[in-house]
Amino acid sequence: VEAVRAVEDSAERLKEADGRLSEAAFRAGFDTPAAASAALIDERGQRDIQHRLDEWQHQRATVTARLAEPETAAAGLAAPARTEEAAAEAAAAERALRDAASALSAARARCAELRELSGRATEETRRIGPLREEYERVARLAGLTAGTSADNERKMRLESYVLAARLEQVAAAATARLQRMSGGRYTLVHSDVRGGRGRSGLGLHVVDAWTGRERDTATLSGGETFFASLALALGLADVVTDEAGGVRLDTLFIDEGFGSLDDQTLDEVLDVLDSLRERDRSVGIVSHVGDLRRRIPAQLEVVKDRAGSSVRLRGLAAGAPPQTP
Repeated sequence: VEAVRAVEDSAERLKEADGRLSEAAFRAGFDTPAAASAALIDERGQRDIQHRLDEWQHQRATVTARLAEPETAAAGLAAPARTEEAAAEAAAAERALRDAASALSAARARCAELRELSGRATEETRRIGPLREEYERVARLAGLTAGTSADNERKMRLESYVLAARLEQVAAAATARLQRMSGGRYTLVHSDVRGGRGRSGLGLHVVDAWTGRERDTATLSGGETFFASLALALGLADVVTDEAGGVRLDTLFIDEGFGSLDDQTLDEVLDVLDSLRERDRSVGIVSHVGDLRRRIPAQLEVVKDRAGSSVRLRGLAAGAPPQTP
């Protein structure tokens, strides 16, 4: 009985002790005494916690001292930082930095290309120097031969210069007949005087023996112009014939112009043409001048009637029937 009573008393005390233990664990912040037992820290753990606590207290003192500084206090009174706007500005600045870096890289590449091109241009300039000198020499020669150079005082082209020498020969050959046609009055001479366009080289003047002056061929009358032209044609034929390997001009046709000549000049012109016939040349004259009919022995006369035109031979074969073309 005593033992049972002792067990019952012990159980009652154990229950009370468990209640007090649970209440103490609850007041300490644990749900159960087992949780409080599990949170028990040994001596080594306690030392670690103490070290951490000391470090935290040191950092807290440092932060407290920094917060007490005037600059930090003034910063605390400032407006809140605009973190989102600052982040957007930072992103824009990064993009601008990337763009600037890309532009810098492209600019450096262009600078390298320009340096290469500059070197090539310098080399080409050195190489072109002799070519430019040769071009300038050829250009001066071309301008001189074209009559556009300032060194060409008469503005005479090269072909005009060459033809001028031949024209002098033609004028000399023509003068022999022109003097005969004009009764010794006119002489043809070559002239280098500039023409209306500022060029020279192929001009012709006549020297009038009556006045002793040299003048332009444009001042000749119609008849004088005709026999001067005829003299030039005959002179050209003589020059061509006299050339080495030249072809002999055996036939010469003259179309009109005789109507502008007076009787004396006409006789002189026909005498010159007769002298050509004496040198085995044939001379044909196309004219409507009636006086020529009695002066020219052999004629082909064109006769017009209602049935059409016909050709009649007079002179050497006079009396031949008309021929209808």
